[in-house]
Amino acid sequence: MIRLLRTLLAHQLKSNKPKLNHGGFTLIELLVAMIVAVLIIAPLLRFMITIVDTDRKEQAKATSEQEIQAAMDYIARDLEQAVYIYDNSGVERDHNDEPDESGIQDQIPPFANEVGGCKKDNCTPVLVFWKRKHFDRDDKVNGTRIGTLTNDNDTFVYALVAYYLITEENDNWSNIARIGRFEIRDQVIDETSNQPNAVGIPASPGFESFDLDKEGSTLKQKLNQWTKGAGDYKTQVQILVDYIDNTATGIRPDCPNNQNTNYLLVPSQPNGAFYACVDSTKKIAQLFLRGNALARLKNNPEDYEYTPERSSYFPTVTMQIEGRGFLNIN
Repeated sequence: MIRLLRTLLAHQLKSNKPKLNHGGFTLIELLVAMIVAVLIIAPLLRFMITIVDTDRKEQAKATSEQEIQAAMDYIARDLEQAVYIYDNSGVERDHNDEPDESGIQDQIPPFANEVGGCKKDNCTPVLVFWKRKHFDRDDKVNGTRIGTLTNDNDTFVYALVAYYLITEENDNWSNIARIGRFEIRDQVIDETSNQPNAVGIPASPGFESFDLDKEGSTLKQKLNQWTKGAGDYKTQVQILVDYIDNTATGIRPDCPNNQNTNYLLVPSQPNGAFYACVDSTKKIAQLFLRGNALARLKNNPEDYEYTPERSSYFPTVTMQIEGRGFLNIN
């Protein structure tokens, strides 16, 4: 019995001895494997980073192109309703009782009074015009349906519209430039009332109808003498599009005049890539607009300045628009 126990114990001890493992890799083999892995993975990582960066740049280009084209289309539809477009003689001169010397610069923001988004040192008027603003009978203004004031008919009023190049730094927008739109309009008369001049919807604060009885032999002279109404403007400037190039580098602000046109540059000294050539007599404007896709990618302003080599990052749109509205002159 004791001999049997000794035999079992000896067998158990032999089975518990550690076994030598002759498998695995040597240190040299591991080093070689790591070097090979780095040589393979590093180019793949560089390739993936390049692909991601290229895609980001192409997306910025495409977004800028789409936004710039959409903004130009919007301005074109707006301007087609114009009954008069101001050239630089109207936009860059203050009011004067002399018809040949007058303008409306001090009658509109920011010089009449500053409004939200438009300050004197960073808001430049580019495109200013009068238009016929159409109201469908089902449209509502301040909660009032137009049809309830106009015997269920459509109607229109005159409105003054201004597009600005804004370069103010703002946490909500880019730190280059953007385009803002300002509009004030006339009142909507309540034709359903027994009172002949009852006001259904009041005019925008600061609005005043133009007076065609002003001194002057031309429509340009008369409208260049327009003055705003009493009180400050309350209407805010609405941002139409952001990431507009804020330099005039690489552009040729030349207006194509000939015997049939008399274009004037607005502003006369462009300080950004949004300007217009305006023939106020023919109600025609040629618009130039350039975006800046690099500003979507860089944080340092010096990294997204225009150069010919970077032109693909600066989508450009030009368009000629003719105002088709007309004045009701009795």
